[in-house]
Amino acid sequence: MPIAQNDTQQHWLITGANGNLGRRLVKELLTASADHVRAVVRSARAAEQVANLGLTPQQSARLEVVTLNYTDEAALAEAADGCSRAVHLVGILKETKTAAYRDAHELSCMTLAKVCDQSTVAHITYLSILGSTAQSSNACLASKGAAEDILLAAATPTCVLRVPMVLGEGDYASAALLGRARQPRSFAFRPESLEQPVYAGDVTAAIRQAAVLCHDGALDLAGPESLSRRALLQRTAACMGSTTQVLGLPLSIGFAFAWIVQTLLANPPLTTAMLGVLDHDDDIDPAPALHALQLSGLTAIEETVGHLLAN
Repeated sequence: MPIAQNDTQQHWLITGANGNLGRRLVKELLTASADHVRAVVRSARAAEQVANLGLTPQQSARLEVVTLNYTDEAALAEAADGCSRAVHLVGILKETKTAAYRDAHELSCMTLAKVCDQSTVAHITYLSILGSTAQSSNACLASKGAAEDILLAAATPTCVLRVPMVLGEGDYASAALLGRARQPRSFAFRPESLEQPVYAGDVTAAIRQAAVLCHDGALDLAGPESLSRRALLQRTAACMGSTTQVLGLPLSIGFAFAWIVQTLLANPPLTTAMLGVLDHDDDIDPAPALHALQLSGLTAIEETVGHLLAN
């Protein structure tokens, strides 16, 4: 598994590579100049998702897919051997009886930090959630914030990139947004809550720049515009040449439903912590992150929706 390399070669370790952003990043890196990408996933099914990216034979020859447990230090150390840059995309919004925030966030970051501090990895990029802090009253945001602190305290320079809702071709959030916007009437909890969605291509560009520049520290990145959930649905509908009437639902109903299903089901469709993350008001200035990463701009909402519709 070790990779022979020199200072000019780019060898990437991508954990959580089977997610929408992970697959996109892997393909972008292989399409560009990456010499080798080692994509790390947890299951054979996830490995198939990464292996079936429609790559050319030349690109496939530079891709290696590894299946392991993210908290298995020995296995992760073997996977990191020879890599110069690590991107940690592991994370969950919804905690279940078989998937705990601490395992997915804090413990995976503890393992990665220890491994990278003792390996060839010169930089880590960690994808987090806007609003994350270890002091948050929300279990998910608190867990993500604690994970950030672990990596930022590591010897290996780390860029924590916090993002809000990410919209990309073929992902669940985008399909849900388009589906609701197509309806004559759509329902939303607290429709005046603020969203600042960012295009997936902008996020992967930021990840690549953070790694190339070896940026050390936390950055908040979001789309170019903060708007209400109601306005987002209506603007999305307008992009499709239609309209939708957005009807508000009390947030208390959502939390009550989430509490019931998380109590009764092993894998609930919604949890109270997940709903709290989704309801977080996002309204930040992305300019400092763009400046730090030497990026020129962000994709407008209408252009983002255009990408989603073209998929």
